[in-house]
Formats: sequence, C-alpha cells, structure tokens
Amino acid sequence: MNLRVSHEHGDHVAVTAAGGTEILRYVYRPDPDPFESRKPYAHPVRTLAGRTVTGYRPSDHRWHKGLQMTASHLSGQNFWGGNSYVHGRGYLALPERVGSMRHDGFSAFTVEDGRLALTEDLTWVAHHGEEWAREARGLTVHSVDEKAGAWALDWSIHLTNLRAEPLAFGSPTTAGRELAGYTGLHWRGPRDFTGGTVFAPGADADAADLMGTQGPWLAFTAEHDEADAHSTLVFAHAPENLDGTRAIHPSHWFVRAEPVPTVAFSWAFFEEFELEPGESFAFRYRLVVADGAWDRARVAAHLAGLPW
Repeated sequence: MNLRVSHEHGDHVAVTAAGGTEILRYVYRPDPDPFESRKPYAHPVRTLAGRTVTGYRPSDHRWHKGLQMTASHLSGQNFWGGNSYVHGRGYLALPERVGSMRHDGFSAFTVEDGRLALTEDLTWVAHHGEEWAREARGLTVHSVDEKAGAWALDWSIHLTNLRAEPLAFGSPTTAGRELAGYTGLHWRGPRDFTGGTVFAPGADADAADLMGTQGPWLAFTAEHDEADAHSTLVFAHAPENLDGTRAIHPSHWFVRAEPVPTVAFSWAFFEEFELEPGESFAFRYRLVVADGAWDRARVAAHLAGLPW
C-alpha cells in the first residue's frame, strides 16, 4: 500500500495511508511547558480505519503525550516530565530536575515502496543546559496491510553518553516505589482504552499480573467510545533486546489497564544500570497498530510474518 508523507519543517512529519487516514503524526517541535519535559512525540497514532490509539496531555498526567522516548530517573534528572519521585516523600514538583530532548535534525529521510524510514538526531539536555547524551533515533513505518487492518512502526534508539561521568538510568521502582518501574519508550492510551484487555504469549495473565514481567511481546486491546469498534496494539521487542549476551540491561514490561492505560518498554524496572562516558547503548522496538480485537493466536501469526 502506498503512503503519503508530508513534512511541515520545524514542526512535524505526518504519514497518511492510501485510504486517506493519517496514521501517524510525529511532532518534533517541543511543547511550550518545560515542566512537561520538552521532547518529540507521536500523536495522534491511528488505525487504518481512523481510530485514535494514543492520548495527549490527559488530565491526570499532562506530560503523557502519545508515544515518547523517556527516562524517568537519569542521574538525578527527569526526562519523563512532571513530578519526580523521591523516596520517603512521594512525588514532588521539582522543575529543576526536568530535562529535555532537543531535535537537531534528520540525518536520513526516505520514502519508498510503501515505507517511511527516518533517522533523527537529538541531544538530551539537563535542566540547566548541560548536554548529557546524543541520540540517533530511527522511525520506520512499514507493513501497511489493508486486508489485515494493520500497520507497523519500528522505533530504535542509539544513545551515547557525552558526560565525563557515568549516566545512571533508573526508575521510581529503583528509587523505592514498588511496581512503578516506568522508563524508556512509553505509550499512553486514550481514555477509552481504560480497562482494556492485556495479554502476552504463553500465559493467561492480565495487566496486573504482567507488570514487571519479561517477554517478546505484549498486546493491549480495547473497545472505543462513540464507534462500535475495537483496536489492538502490539508492543514487541527486537530479538537482541532480550538477549542477555547483547542487551545492555534486561527489559521488563511496565503495563497498566487501570486507572490509566499505559505501556512502557522499561530498561531499568528493578535495577539501575550505568552508561560509561563515551559509551553507547541501543534498543529496537516494534508497535503494530490494528483494527479489531485480536487474540493471542492472531497476534503471534502476524508478528511471525514481520521479520526484523
């Protein structure tokens, strides 16, 4: 299926499927409030039928913006946005801890054969202006399948420490809050995904049981308000993410269906890890966006047809 890609320079990149639905808008112009950790995000993300499957600035967490790369605890800074968790004191408004991710440009941008592939260069900047890390971020829209009612987004990160000291990656759980290990690539669902169904391969478990677990993929399906329709999102790791001999640190799922629908590929759920000066790490992820309420067998079969 052909894609139409538009680029409003300085603001966003939009991808529209052949049927006329804008399925992805990647916004790299930072939102105005520094407390929300100014950084790029993908919203709205839609199914081929036009169902929106991301939430933006919900009333409970204004810094939740669609699909974003985040780091909730990084050497005392917060690249997630909003309040910072401090053990023994809870969540506090500490604007001096909130960093940002600066868009420096696109070093690659190709559209061909029904596929958009771009590489974005970013700099992670601490609150007071110090440049802490350089990121090469890859986004690829591909496998748009009208018959299956699905398309895929691959999102990669290659991050290099620019500091003269290690960068320590953690989460609220590593700081003392039980089962709140969110960090890394994070999805916030729209309000009508609240209470949706979450499942993973090989286990009859719900969101609460899957919190903090490991696995190659996780799916989230829900029924929409207003329209008589369901949508399914599938979050999948590239094989090397879960390979202990290649991944810099084990990944675990952060997932909730209630009170807010959210999933993160957490790279520091239970334990901190350090990135030495000049060193880099990399992860690759996949998001499949589908119309309908898919089951475990259908998810597994579709993923098997999408080689890395």
